[in-house]
Amino acid sequence: MEAVRKGVELELGVEKLAYGGKAVSRVDGFVIFMDHAVPGQRVRVLITKKKRQYAEARVLEVLSESQSRVEPFCRHFGVCGGCQWQDVGYREQLEWKRTHVLECLEHVAGVEEAMVERLVPSPSERYYRNKMEFTFSDRRWLSTEEINAGGMAGADRLTLGLHVRSFFDKIFDVETCYLESERAVRILRTMRDWCATSGIPAYSIRGQAGFWRFLVVREGKRTDQTLVHIVTTNRPEYRADVDRLAEHLLSRVPEVTTFVHSITDKKAQVATGDSSRVVFGPGYIEERLGELTFRISANSFFQTNPCSAELLYETVRRLADFQGDETVWDLYCGTGSISLFIASQVHKVVGFEVVSEAIRDAYVNAELNGIRNGRFVAGDLKDIMKNPGGPEGEPGPPDVVITDPPRAGMHPRVVKTLLEIAPRRIIYVSCNPATLARDLAELLGTYRVGVAQPFDLFPHTPHIECVVRLDKKADF
Repeated sequence: MEAVRKGVELELGVEKLAYGGKAVSRVDGFVIFMDHAVPGQRVRVLITKKKRQYAEARVLEVLSESQSRVEPFCRHFGVCGGCQWQDVGYREQLEWKRTHVLECLEHVAGVEEAMVERLVPSPSERYYRNKMEFTFSDRRWLSTEEINAGGMAGADRLTLGLHVRSFFDKIFDVETCYLESERAVRILRTMRDWCATSGIPAYSIRGQAGFWRFLVVREGKRTDQTLVHIVTTNRPEYRADVDRLAEHLLSRVPEVTTFVHSITDKKAQVATGDSSRVVFGPGYIEERLGELTFRISANSFFQTNPCSAELLYETVRRLADFQGDETVWDLYCGTGSISLFIASQVHKVVGFEVVSEAIRDAYVNAELNGIRNGRFVAGDLKDIMKNPGGPEGEPGPPDVVITDPPRAGMHPRVVKTLLEIAPRRIIYVSCNPATLARDLAELLGTYRVGVAQPFDLFPHTPHIECVVRLDKKADF
């Protein structure tokens, strides 16, 4: 396409939102992706990248507005790496998400439109998250307005916030956020102000030196408990300063129920530590899903939107259609939340998970809820599914398998073993329609899709969850 090349400005009509979140236009069938555009707009863009099959562009000006556009509600929209669909009405968000599920399943796995149900919205469009991770940096990202005004002052001071969209090493100061809670923002500001005046340096991603690294705030939406987790490098001389920070935070935000300090010297930008200590409180919070109570520690995995997760788990239970005598395997079980949620309706449930800490949490939560028919096995699924025995003996072949893999989907050997085990029903819980479709394509020789139910657990983002019921065909 000679008309489409890097550096050229074009006027385009925005046609749709693509899977992954970008807006799409076409020039004589050639696809152009762009950020911060809404279907129905006419825009002037600058082509920033040209590939053989597509191009990328930056919106310079909106020439005519779309009826689908709404005013973003957060002051950080456009800079922050999250909530990239704030300028799209929520009803339209839901329609596009269902479309993306349908396109993935139709094109890759041949699933018919009638099998994909209407998307279940999140009960809350704001303040729905129970966990937020914030990053420290030794340099503050400056906005275009600040730079144009000649305001370089303060660029080299400590900052604590979120990543600038598309930049792994640029952090901006978060002043407002509508994801977790107003309390979480108060905690963030209090921690940032104290650390900025402590004289102790923040960690530099590029220089790989400094002390303060991450702040994680976790909340029990139904228990009103709050866990603050600070991650630093290993500098014993600053341990007392962390204790003073915790004391200061408690004086300013007394709703905080526990404070945990973890240390790590690993280069990976992951908000976990190699060792942890509890500064005050029990070191965990609790959350309720249905009639169950779950204990969540600093490094535990737990569904980020608990109110939507409860709806999703109820759908898993309904689609599985348990009769009470089933042996169920729960693959990629994490801390066992799905396993424990269904345990009262089955004979036995066995959870499989590679992270040993998650298995320990699963047993703690089983004990906490008086559940005796759950067992959890630690190990790599592709290795242990064929030989899941142990000191408690063989779990027995499953009647139903629930699988909830990470975004990458199931390992090919897990899919192969699943086909060999051949349970009569599979409930697939997916956070990525593309890898869901890929795995379904491998399973549909033996299984047929009963229904696909998409969920919105992350409003104002392109992320989608989906629960699919698979029934074994009669001739297998």
